[in-house]
Amino acid sequence: MSKDFKNQYLPDYLVTPGEVIEDYLEAFGNIEADETIKKIVNGMSPITPEIALKLENMFGRPAHFWNNLESQFQEDRLRLKKLDVLSNL
Repeated sequence: MSKDFKNQYLPDYLVTPGEVIEDYLEAFGNIEADETIKKIVNGMSPITPEIALKLENMFGRPAHFWNNLESQFQEDRLRLKKLDVLSNL
């Protein structure tokens, strides 16, 4: 591992954006998820900037929160995939 990552937290697991959305849906209880949101929850679609704005309106969390959640997930997914490949050499 690079020294640049010495003091950074690098997870060895993934939390999908869909899992976070699912938690919000459960917490808010009375919100009906449309087909697009259901696809994200089921891991079939990413959060796009347009969806982030929709989620902002649904849950009151800023769109940048949802965009960052998707970005971090994609980054962590690629990092773990790379580490898995490297550990199998």
